[in-house]
Parts: sequence; structure tokens; C-alpha cells
Amino acid sequence: MAYENGLTHFDKSGQAIMVDVSEKKETSRTAIASGRIRVNRAVYEAIEQGTAKKGDVLGTARIAGIMAAKNTSAVIPLCHPLPIAKCSVDFTMLPEESAVEARATVKVTGQTGVEMEALHSVSVALLTIYDMCKALDKGMEIECIHLDKKTGGKSGIYLRPESSKTDKKERATQQTE
Repeated sequence: MAYENGLTHFDKSGQAIMVDVSEKKETSRTAIASGRIRVNRAVYEAIEQGTAKKGDVLGTARIAGIMAAKNTSAVIPLCHPLPIAKCSVDFTMLPEESAVEARATVKVTGQTGVEMEALHSVSVALLTIYDMCKALDKGMEIECIHLDKKTGGKSGIYLRPESSKTDKKERATQQTE
């Protein structure tokens, strides 16, 4: 239930609450989030060539992102624990920007959405890249973390109007299908 301010995580007196979803129907829900990390040339090449001293940067970041999605409710207060049915984390190397884009897709059949799980997944994947490469570049910048798309639930489909190049390509493909 949304109160006068439109926010659902506060009661009438302004106290934080966990939303009661017990009466909501279970539906299939998906969320896709993305973000990127800008790195220097040495880090970009180490990631791309698989030569980072700490090992497989993207493989480790992928696992960290998946683990993050599964544990979102332990980190974000008021998030419901959800039985994640699928979580994938993919990376796109962006040579012209000396950056890596992370994209998480999370699915669940449940009473509430998985937007926070997708955003948490991307955030932790990018933080893991930072952690594994900080010896080469402490000036890396994590940026543009956002929800690209969500489906399911009462509010239906959300598609971010301005997204990354990767998302624009995906939209063009969807429009021609």
C-alpha cells in the first residue's frame, strides 16, 4: 500500500516498514540492470587478455554478482528474501571508453520484484573488478548503475528510456522481431 508520499516502505507515521506482500499473487518477474567501470589502459588490457595477477577478473566478478543477487535481502534492509530462479551476469568490453559494462538479469516467480537483486548484482560485480585490479589503477570509476528493464507484477513492464549502447542494440533487435 502506498501512502500520501507514494512510498511503500513507510507507514502513516513515517516509520520504515517491510511491505506486506502476503496477499499478492505470485507472478513471473524479471529485472535487468547494468553499469560500467572505467579503467586505465593497463587494467583494460589485463582484463581483456586474462593476465591480471589476481586471476580471472570477469569470472570472479560474475560469481560475485550472482552471489550478491542471492543475498540482497541480507544487505538491503526491508528487501524480501526471494527464491531466485535465474541470475546471469554478462560483461561487454568497451575499448573506445576503456571500460567494462556489467549486465545482470535476475528472474523469480514471486510476490515482489527483483529490481534490487539485479542492481545489487551489477554493483557487486563492478566492485569485484575494482578489488581485483586496484593494484594497477586506484582511479577506476564505477558509474551509470541503473535498471534497464523489469517485467511482471502489477506495474507491468518498465523499459528505461535512455540506456547504454548495449541496451539500444537489444531494443532495435526486439523492435524488428
